[in-house]
Amino acid sequence: MGDKDSITSLAQGQTDDSANPRSLAALDASKLNITLATTLKPLQPIETLCFGQTFSDHMIVATYDPEIGWSAPEVKPHGPITLDPACSCFQYGGNVFEGMKAYLGPNGEARLFRPDMNMRRMEKSCARLALPPIDGDVVLELVKCLVNLEKRWIPKESGYSLYLRPTVIATRPGLGVIASDHAMLYILASPTGPYYQVLKPVSLFAVSENVRAWPGGTGGHKVAGNYSPGFLPQRTAAEKGYEQILWLFGDDRRITEAGAMNFFVVVKRDDGDGVDFITAPLDGTILPGVTRASCLALASDPDFHKESSVRLHPQETVYTMSDLAKWSSEGKLLEALVIGTAVIVGPCNRIGYEGKDIVIPGAGMGPVGTALRKKILDIQEGRTEWKGWGVVCP
Repeated sequence: MGDKDSITSLAQGQTDDSANPRSLAALDASKLNITLATTLKPLQPIETLCFGQTFSDHMIVATYDPEIGWSAPEVKPHGPITLDPACSCFQYGGNVFEGMKAYLGPNGEARLFRPDMNMRRMEKSCARLALPPIDGDVVLELVKCLVNLEKRWIPKESGYSLYLRPTVIATRPGLGVIASDHAMLYILASPTGPYYQVLKPVSLFAVSENVRAWPGGTGGHKVAGNYSPGFLPQRTAAEKGYEQILWLFGDDRRITEAGAMNFFVVVKRDDGDGVDFITAPLDGTILPGVTRASCLALASDPDFHKESSVRLHPQETVYTMSDLAKWSSEGKLLEALVIGTAVIVGPCNRIGYEGKDIVIPGAGMGPVGTALRKKILDIQEGRTEWKGWGVVCP
């Protein structure tokens, strides 16, 4: 073999070895190091809690290096992190996160709601942004460790919880427009109450000149870049007297999501056999929400129909503002709902579109929204066991 071939072979061998994930340290919850805060914060009255403003005493942090793999994760006091200002998370938005909650069950146990779905979504979000791969099952073990450590922060009152924010950010220090081969995982915990202090109906302003997501984009993943482009349209909606955006897409004004939440409508059927429970399909532009999936599953469950005295026909289908206006004019539009981890299930009362309002009947939550919200809260808070959706933190 010639010198040139030898050098090429050696370089290829080094590249293959460094790219071999088996030679790098995997994220390992059993290696968790714990550094406790010397002084614990006082718990504040629950009526003063605002979403995402108060944080528990500790967080979990781990880092990924392309030469080493994942560091041993560490519990440490909640506080600032230090990053190079050239990190790709700042320059190119390589950031993903999850939103999930821990609840106190009737026996004082800490509980999570379908956390496996959050972890699978996080894995897919990291893959979509070409971040170093992450094992969601290990992240879940770390989440459980943090929940048990911070259990005193979980409010006892119904409707309150400990919000959890597992986050992965790209930390490659450099300005090259390439995928980051460095990353940081951190997990925050924040006690929170209802997203809306009073569960009053939300008004929506339908927008088509701006879009939340597009085919082939990242709308079906929970990445940070999906959110900030909506801030300006949200401000415009507020100036017009509406609380959230109803995102439309395409020349036919297809209905997609509401703000950062999934959106559903309840429509009376012509055959009188209950109601249709309609939402947009997962076509890559819609976030596959955990609460969304749970509501659809309940809506197709005969046991839930019997228990709640509602007869639902769930449909994941394309529908437009013209459809919504037609259903409203015919008296078939019965409820409009925003659905997500933070809000759970909330009602809408009007939708502004082309200078007019489509008014949703009723002064608050209708029977479908009420039944779904109650059932999900009962599962989350451990009053009801359902399909293994409630997971106790050991």
